[in-house]
This record gives sequence, structure tokens and C-alpha cells, in this order.
Amino acid sequence: MDIGIISDIHGDYAALDSALHRLKTIHQVRHILCAGDLVGRGPQPDRVVQVIREQRIPTVRGNHDEWAYPLSIENKNFLKDLPMEWRGEYDGFTVYMCHGKPGNNMWGLYRDHISDTLLNMMLTSLNADVLITGHTHVPFFARVKRGCVINAGSIYTFETARSTSHTYGVLHLPDMTFDIFDLTAEPEKRLAT
Repeated sequence: MDIGIISDIHGDYAALDSALHRLKTIHQVRHILCAGDLVGRGPQPDRVVQVIREQRIPTVRGNHDEWAYPLSIENKNFLKDLPMEWRGEYDGFTVYMCHGKPGNNMWGLYRDHISDTLLNMMLTSLNADVLITGHTHVPFFARVKRGCVINAGSIYTFETARSTSHTYGVLHLPDMTFDIFDLTAEPEKRLAT
């Protein structure tokens, strides 16, 4: 089963539309998950939230999703009601998703700051096989004894002082592999994970 992973859209409707199109038609994923930060910085936050809401994409609350933006009442309520964490099961694998790190959407996980031992401990304490995060705008994939930890990076493509990877990902179950794709490159071109 293939699951599309997006994060850190930051109000970029064009990037979201492109990523969703690729995930559905080119990668043909069965499900799509979003690790938060739907709004902030970008030109069309209301449209981004509306698409995520209408397509019922499971989403967690990013740090930017907690701030006030010019959104419709429905979209403001949607952001306010987003959970800090989400848990689901696919093909017998438990998936835990948060924006930053478990219990905190303001701090992220950077691969060069965490050991495999810590990742194993996190997955064990969460009772999860897969941990999905966002926030850092830096994609990574770590396969450890207990499962895997993934971050698809950020999909937004507009100019801003904050760096972006322009990436989304596809998680493959049951083999627990993860492919990263650059939204600004050919859709079939995988990046190294």
C-alpha cells in the first residue's frame, strides 16, 4: 500500500494542487496524510484549508495553524479543531503523525540530532511502527529496528526567507520504504533518502 505524505504547505495552493495531482494520478497512492502547517506566509491559506477539509485528508495541527489568518469561519474552526497528534492503522502497521515531535508542534526532529536508539525509544513509547513529522522543512527517512521515522519536507514553492525543500513523499507498506519527490522536478524523479 502506498501512502502520500505532505507537510508545511503554508498557504501555497498551487503547490498543494500539484502535489495532490501527482500523488493521485502518477503515484496512485491509496491514502494521503498531512503533517500540518496548512497556513502561514503563503498567498492562498483559505483555499488550502478548504481543499484539505473537503478532501478529508487526515491532518495534524502545525504551529502556524494556531495563529490567526484571514480565513472563512469554517476554515478557522477546522484549524482550531485539528489534533496535535493522529494515529491510524494501514495493513496492520500503526502510524503516528505529529507536526514537530511527539507532544510539541514547535520543535522538530532533525536527523543529525537524533540517534537510532532515540528513534527506537520514541516508536516504542508511541506503540507505533511509523512516525510521521513535519515542521523542519527538511526531508528525512530513518529505518530503525522498531520501524521508521519520516519527514516529507515542505511543499511550498513561493519565495520566502524560510527555506523550503519543495518536496512530498510516498510511504510504501509493508516494506516500510519512503520515496521523496521534488515538486519542481519531473514527477518520476526520486531524491535520495
